Amino acid sequence: MRTTKTLSITLPPEMLARAAEMARREHRTMSELVREALREYERKNWWAEMNAFGQAKAAERGLTEPDVERAVHEVRRERASRDPKPTA
Repeated sequence: MRTTKTLSITLPPEMLARAAEMARREHRTMSELVREALREYERKNWWAEMNAFGQAKAAERGLTEPDVERAVHEVRRERASRDPKPTA
């Protein structure tokens, strides 16, 4: 049984030419290039959603951006003091 599906898309000729050139330069197939673009798109959207979620939660609690930055810095400092990096 196939684990992939075929997708047909339309692109303006200039965009197709740029994509083909990128694929050629990177020794990749067009499918690999499109998969990579979709993964990157998903990653960016995930971070945007997490950022919006965090902003909403901070607003609910009346926290300002400096309050959040300070809290993040404190947590990172506490973690660093508990889990020091090994020296070489």
